[in-house]
Formats: sequence, structure tokens, C-alpha cells
Amino acid sequence: MIAQSWLDEIAWNADGLVPAVAQDAASGEVLMLAWMNRESLARTVASGEATYWSRSRGALWRKGETSGHVQKVVEVRLDCDGDTVVLRVESVGGVACHTGRRRCFFRLLEGAGGERRWSVTDPVLEAPADHG
Repeated sequence: MIAQSWLDEIAWNADGLVPAVAQDAASGEVLMLAWMNRESLARTVASGEATYWSRSRGALWRKGETSGHVQKVVEVRLDCDGDTVVLRVESVGGVACHTGRRRCFFRLLEGAGGERRWSVTDPVLEAPADHG
């Protein structure tokens, strides 16, 4: 186990995870949400590149390890409750989403009443890749 006092100040959930929002350091745009455990956050801070915890694979993954779309971390912030991390990043290659889009939040709820629907707003910039 990694023993660092700043890590102890985080309110890890029952699975030992904390949500991490990746935000473009220049524009403030929210790029994606992922999960981190103690080791992934410690590696992120030590290396300066975002490393997350994949719940589906049960393993660490460094963002961009297969896609090349590394996230260079400019700043790490913790919210007031200590239960959410924000990584302000420079996204190498301009793609954060495994669908090949700039951000994961590319669907916009449109319409009114019973006519609401999700509309795709962002183009695919690169062929979809795995979550790396």
C-alpha cells in the first residue's frame, strides 16, 4: 500500500476508488470521467501523465498507452468533500474519448417534453480505439 498523507485525505469509496474528471487545462472543457485508486493517482502525480483504474479490466491503464492520446497533467485538484479529483490536462493529439472524439461528453439532450432525445454533437476525429 502506498503511504502518503495527501492520499489519506481523499474520501475513497467502498471499492477504494475516486472519480476523476479530466479537464482541458487551456479551455476548461470537461473531456472525460474515469476512476482512480491510490496507486493510479500516485503514479499520475509521480509521472505527470494520467493513469486511471479500469473497473472493467480490473487493472491500471495509462491514458494513451495504446492510442497515443496521452494526458499530460498540469494540475491536480480535490473537491470540497474530498471525494472527486479534477485533473487539468493537456491532451496529446486532441482526442480523449475511445470513440475518437475530443471529449466523452459528445451527446446533448435536445427537444422538450416527451420528444427529448440524445443528439451527437462532436465529430469523430480519429478511428475509434480501445480505452487506452
